[in-house]
Amino acid sequence: MVRGLPGSDAELAATAKALKAACGSGGTLKDGVLEIQGEQRDKVVAWLQGRGLSVKRAGG
Repeated sequence: MVRGLPGSDAELAATAKALKAACGSGGTLKDGVLEIQGEQRDKVVAWLQGRGLSVKRAGG
């Protein structure tokens, strides 16, 4: 789950689509929270950091 992404709804949808493609996985965007299927944490963190976003991992 990715929370706190900046941008409008349209920008979040585009980010979700690009991130799902980068992970080769499905997912959904609901109420500003992006859920990526599978164990994709490392890929998600690397992708977000590669776009200059600050990332804080939470949970196990």
